[in-house]
Amino acid sequence: MKIIFPKPLKKGDKIAIISPAGSVEPAQLQKGIQMVKSKGFEPVLGENLYTKFSNGYNYAGTEEQRLKDVNWALNDPEISAIWASRGGYGCQHLIENLNLKGFIKNPKWYIGYSDNTVIQSYLLKKGFASIHGQTIKTSSFGVTDESYDLTFNILKGKPLKYTLKSNQFNKEGNVDGELVGGNLALIYALLGTKYSFDFKDKILFIEDIGENFYALDRMIMSLELAGVFNKIKGLIIGGMTNMGDEKDNKEYEDSFDAFAYKLISERISKYRFPVVFAFPNGHIHDNRPLIIGAQTQLKVGKISSLSFKN
Repeated sequence: MKIIFPKPLKKGDKIAIISPAGSVEPAQLQKGIQMVKSKGFEPVLGENLYTKFSNGYNYAGTEEQRLKDVNWALNDPEISAIWASRGGYGCQHLIENLNLKGFIKNPKWYIGYSDNTVIQSYLLKKGFASIHGQTIKTSSFGVTDESYDLTFNILKGKPLKYTLKSNQFNKEGNVDGELVGGNLALIYALLGTKYSFDFKDKILFIEDIGENFYALDRMIMSLELAGVFNKIKGLIIGGMTNMGDEKDNKEYEDSFDAFAYKLISERISKYRFPVVFAFPNGHIHDNRPLIIGAQTQLKVGKISSLSFKN
């Protein structure tokens, strides 16, 4: 399938800000919305951006309210990009009823990470690329300016390439392939459904936060049992933070938890594809964007790199 990339944005274009999952406070988005304005774009706030609905979790509105905002942003011809306010939980509620009639005529970038992996997997199944990058809400640990600047570079059509630090768990090799993935918990949650990523001959990216080590192992085991590691051509592991028990884990606050990496490395040791650890994307301070659906070249060696061809 040929993946469609939205056209570059120009100054004055409108960017929809929506909340497809967890609820947010206005103060949490103030900095991000101002940043969109400072870059020369017009933020357009979804009707239910700050709505709250509590039902075992603090959602940004009912399923109907959140779906209304997502479908508006996808299909309004005046909107040039869509930026999620945050992740959390709730995107799985929406994908059965997403409407792409207008979006197909006017593809636009969808930007987000965490729970937004669900919508990004859906868009890729339909043939559209998206940006796995920082949401408008910044986390308690903040976000680097470069993380946002690189996202705006993508929106403007500029090329993306990363040179990566070495890591003891890396497995050397060079490979080309389409990039898929996002938050591991959501990749795991979509396994076996029609919305799951297609992993065949792909380069897979995973990241996560706040999981017990046994839960991390369970998710990696599920990918193995589903045959994912027999299908992919390469693997990129991003942030693994707040893992295990805060009282016992000395690396709990670290972006790249070494024990989490050890667990993953052991599970995939029998596979021959190249692997790069500690990629700067995830629930971390230095959360640099990736383009889901892009053709990429991954080189893992003494100096590693990830280049985007689209």
